[in-house]
Amino acid sequence: MDPILSEIEKALENKGLSAAAASMMAAGHYSLIKNMKASKAGGKRYSVETLEKLAEVLGLELYFGPPRGADPEPPVLDIDGDDFAAIPRLAVEASAGTGALNDDTPEIVGKLAFRRDWLRKIGVKPDRAMLITVTGDSMAPDLRPGDLALIDQDRNAWEHNRVVALVDLDGGLRIKRVLLDPGRAMVLASDNPAHLPELRTKHEAARLTCLGRVVWSGRHWE
Repeated sequence: MDPILSEIEKALENKGLSAAAASMMAAGHYSLIKNMKASKAGGKRYSVETLEKLAEVLGLELYFGPPRGADPEPPVLDIDGDDFAAIPRLAVEASAGTGALNDDTPEIVGKLAFRRDWLRKIGVKPDRAMLITVTGDSMAPDLRPGDLALIDQDRNAWEHNRVVALVDLDGGLRIKRVLLDPGRAMVLASDNPAHLPELRTKHEAARLTCLGRVVWSGRHWE
């Protein structure tokens, strides 16, 4: 027997219904199941719509899809869509110690997704942000070697007591806390007391470039 009709017969028996009664409940006439059993051009007289109505009456499930019990396909996450924005991670390291690294044309080595509503909350535009890796320990404990720092490139003006990514006099990329005095001289301060502050005169400060403010950081735990 047709496997579909076989399941219908089992359901009728379980429900205690006649084929005519179930047909009336599903289609409003008594001959639905009778017609389904009749041959028509080598096939059967039923459609998906017919089976949906009958399945509801008989307490059956009409299913068409991957085999039950098979491993489902993993969902595809759009990391740069309506809900998430993909921030590029650059192949550069910003020194938070004594050294400095420089790369005029940094390569994008990956992207990290952030929720757009969270970025809006902290005032960051996705197309004006970047992720760089921290080296050195001068900004510890808040920034440690290997941390990822999210830089807001729109906040690139010098402000007192802000942690920023900057290009220093030697062309190296640094992350430091900037302290300004009334004479507009600049101090590159470290949060780690083991590292001494570095003075930049007014003339030297004019040669520095602020790439943006550090607004978030993350790290991998061993």
